[in-house]
Amino acid sequence: MEVTFEKVQEALSFVIEPDLKKDIISLNLVSNIEFQDGTIRFDLKISNPAMHNRKRMEEACEHHLKRVIGQSIKVEANVSAMPKAHERAPEHRTMLPNLKHIIAIASGKGGVGKSTVAANFAAGLAQKGYKVGLVDADIYGPSVPAMFDVSKEKPSTETIDGKEYIKPVENYGVKMLSIGFFSTPDQAVVWRGPMATKALTQLFGDANWGELDFMIVDLPPGTGDVHLTLVQQIPLSGAVVVSTPQEIALVDVRKALGMFSLPQINVPVLGLVENMAYFTPEELPNNKYYIFGEGGAKDLAERMSINYLGEIPLVQSIREAGDVGRPAVLQGDSLQAKAFNQVIDNTLKALNIKV
Repeated sequence: MEVTFEKVQEALSFVIEPDLKKDIISLNLVSNIEFQDGTIRFDLKISNPAMHNRKRMEEACEHHLKRVIGQSIKVEANVSAMPKAHERAPEHRTMLPNLKHIIAIASGKGGVGKSTVAANFAAGLAQKGYKVGLVDADIYGPSVPAMFDVSKEKPSTETIDGKEYIKPVENYGVKMLSIGFFSTPDQAVVWRGPMATKALTQLFGDANWGELDFMIVDLPPGTGDVHLTLVQQIPLSGAVVVSTPQEIALVDVRKALGMFSLPQINVPVLGLVENMAYFTPEELPNNKYYIFGEGGAKDLAERMSINYLGEIPLVQSIREAGDVGRPAVLQGDSLQAKAFNQVIDNTLKALNIKV
């Protein structure tokens, strides 16, 4: 049989990438196909480059090529690893393939306004016209349902191709899921790490998110095992770290930045946000009072050569907006809305997205 490019592709279309559950041709994992001196050569990317897996893929390719083209041909496959999760194109992801960008909002410690930033980040992106999802991964202190005024909502389910999926709750153009939807406000979530990460993984993998431009993930504070499992399984585009200006908060920020740079995580930090940066009284709009110190997060960003995404003022209406369930970024041309939008715009620039 004559060996053609089309015949090689036909044969290799029967080879399934074991982690991605699709054939290697439709995933565009095969390149540089050539036939010379009775030998078919090509490059192949796979998700797990371990020796046993590489050998299994080589054998599968050889089997189907000989079955379709003929037993006399020889096969040489140059097998190598795919890029890390956050570097992969959406169609190569094992989870959430219909999402363009997944951004984690993190903090070194609690109480710095991380969830407030995450909620306003998601609502602000939706206000700009993007399709946005938000996962409240702060499993022991879920606050997203209250911040979006959907505390009384319960996610429904829908069946697609015979499989049942969770349907996210939606408000202000943001699709969202939280452990808070599955417990009462006075019910403590007392779970060990493996149980918590399993539940959170279901919020990502067992939900019908549809096609999204952005998924915002509100991580728990700190650097525990929940973070490790999540950032390894979810293909993050990058992380935004939130801090307040005082030194005691910045100590914990350094730990969070160190976590994302670990070899087993290796997630790019898009930048640092300084929350509660200053206070301006309503009756003195030109005055700034740096209650928690001035420019601490900005100085740290400069020292560590990471982006400084902006500062959020200490404004009463931000707290009130969170309490009534309407993010402050939706407050028109206000000081706080401008601050959140600046942070969002700077993050988009860090992702090389035109603002």
